[in-house]
Amino acid sequence: MAMKKMMTAIGLMSGTSMDGVDAALIETDGEGLVRMGPTAALAYGEQERVVLRQALVDAMAMTQRGERPGSLEAAERLITRRHAELLASFLAEQRLSLENIDVIGFHGQTVLHRPLQRLTVQIGDGQGLADAIGIPVVFDMRAADVAEGGQGAPLVPVYHQALAQAAGLDGPVAVLNLGGVGNITYLEAGRDPIAFDTGPGNALIDDLMLERSGTAMDEDGRHALAGQVDQAILAQLMAHEFFKAPPPKSLDRNAFSRVAVSCLPTDDAAATLSAFTASSAAASRRWLPQAPKQWVVCGGGARNPAILEFLRRQTGAKVSTADELGWSAAMMEAQAFAYLAVRSLKGLPLTYPSTTGVPRSLTGGILAAPRQNRLSA
Repeated sequence: MAMKKMMTAIGLMSGTSMDGVDAALIETDGEGLVRMGPTAALAYGEQERVVLRQALVDAMAMTQRGERPGSLEAAERLITRRHAELLASFLAEQRLSLENIDVIGFHGQTVLHRPLQRLTVQIGDGQGLADAIGIPVVFDMRAADVAEGGQGAPLVPVYHQALAQAAGLDGPVAVLNLGGVGNITYLEAGRDPIAFDTGPGNALIDDLMLERSGTAMDEDGRHALAGQVDQAILAQLMAHEFFKAPPPKSLDRNAFSRVAVSCLPTDDAAATLSAFTASSAAASRRWLPQAPKQWVVCGGGARNPAILEFLRRQTGAKVSTADELGWSAAMMEAQAFAYLAVRSLKGLPLTYPSTTGVPRSLTGGILAAPRQNRLSA
């Protein structure tokens, strides 16, 4: 049997937490073979975060994907420029020539996600990035799924499946990604991955810390670990209608409010919101064929010991971070978008009925070929 062609791809991710841009290089056949390479990150400055936060507010008025009201045009230029800067420095530091890279997977920055209205918006100029860097770019990977009636999220499950199979994990396994929003991938032998958003990830906690202390996050879960969970408020938060709905389902970053914890001291508020993240993830068991034997946590939430401890208590199962398995908790999504870009080039599915609710397995993404073969200055 002929060996399937391996391709070299770089994935780029700017998550809903808006902390910065991640880049990750992998080699893959777009199926079961994945070799992880170097990674890099570029943090947004505080003024850049102000622009991006305002873009989230301005995006709420959008009714068409191509609209760019208010600050969105400036935010899109910012996103594209910063991704190009990270790519240029990454290629230079790793001594990679343009000819070494087959494709870039560019997620962009989600500013609006309303799948029930068949509307999802990730700002970032894919063609502009391809022109600036001189490498083909696959972008806008959610749009095709949403247009066909899918949730457009989560997109990473097919990559989780490849990693779990390569690692020989004894299922059933749940891979929990905690970015701004939480999402789960349920993996069991002989079955397509099951995936859906679980509830809040880090967004509420990050917003709380920004409001209370001016910091971007509860670093190492220090405030949550020092606080006490308000069980009455936690029960109130868990009464949200989202948790009663069966999958497929997905969330906008601002789907939940932290108003309920506004009366609490910062430590107790952080503890309650961290418990909310863990409890909402654990509650996803209701929609799974079996209780997972193991939970693997990736994304920014994997660096929060408070969330991990709450998850252990809530599930009674083994909880590991992606790093402990030799994966990358921090760079999982960037790697995934490199993997998805290769699948897109090969016409392979990115989403499935069991992951986004799309009626049929579906590929996606738009390919932008560079109109000039050079790195921008």
